[in-house]
Amino acid sequence: MHWNRLKALDVERSRLKPGMHADGGGLYLRVAPGGSRQWIYRYKRAGKLVDVGLGGISAIGLAEARIKAADYRRLRNDGKDPLVEKRAIAAARDEAETEVVTFGKAARDCIAARQAGWKNAKHQAQWLSTLKTYAFPIMEQLPISSIDVHHVVRVLDPIWATKTETASRVRQRIEAVLDWATVMKYRDGPNPARWKGHLSEVLAKVSRAKKVKHHRALPHAEIAAFVAQLRQRSSMAAIALEFLILTAARTGEVIGAKWSEIDLKSKTWTVPAD
Repeated sequence: MHWNRLKALDVERSRLKPGMHADGGGLYLRVAPGGSRQWIYRYKRAGKLVDVGLGGISAIGLAEARIKAADYRRLRNDGKDPLVEKRAIAAARDEAETEVVTFGKAARDCIAARQAGWKNAKHQAQWLSTLKTYAFPIMEQLPISSIDVHHVVRVLDPIWATKTETASRVRQRIEAVLDWATVMKYRDGPNPARWKGHLSEVLAKVSRAKKVKHHRALPHAEIAAFVAQLRQRSSMAAIALEFLILTAARTGEVIGAKWSEIDLKSKTWTVPAD
C-alpha cells in the first residue's frame, strides 16, 4: 500500500498550514491555528472516527510517530482498541507511580533479593528479626523516600549505649535497605544511615559506647579439678561445657555445632565461617 507521505523537512520547518495533514495508515499531523502541532492516530470504531494523541512535534519526530502509528495498526489487526489499550497502560503507570513503598516493604524485598547469596537461613531470620524489633516500630509504615537521619537516630539512640553490638548491626541493615531502595529508584539522595562522616558525628564510636563486662575467670590451676567434677554429671549441658573448655570455643559455636562439622576419624571440628 502506498500513501502520500509527509516530508520531514515540511514538518520540521513548520511549512504546513493549519488543519489535519495525513501521512497515511491513520497517522496525521494536526496543525492548530496558533501553530502548535500534534501527532494523531485516527481510526474508525463502530462507524465513528476516533483520534488517539501520540504526542507533540517537539517531543516526537516524524520517524517515531510512524512507529507509534504502526504499533496501533497492529493492535487493530489483533482486534484490540488502541484508545482502550492506551488508557489501560496510562492507568497502570499512574498506579505504579502512586504506589507508596514503605520501609517495611523495602526491608522485606531487600532481604528476599539478598537471600540467594546467604548460605545460612538463620542469617536471613536474624536480619528480619532485628529490624522488626528495633526499626519497624518507628519506620515500618513510613515511605522509604521520607526516611531521614532523625528517624535512624530515633531507632538507634535508645540502644546505642546498652546494646551497642546489636545497634551497630541494626544500623548496617538499615543502611543496606536504604541503599537497595536507592538502586531500585524508590528514593534518592545520600543514605541517612551511613556511618562515616554522618552518624559518626551524632553517635559515639562503637568502641567507646560498648561497655565490656567480662565473665569471671577460673584460675588456671583449678581447671583440672573443675573438669573432674564436671565429669561426674551426665547432662548434655555438662558435656557441652567440657567440650567448650577443651576446644576454647565460644558458647554460641558449641550450641550451634552439628555432627556434619565434626570428623571423628581425624578428630577435627571445622567451625563454619558464619
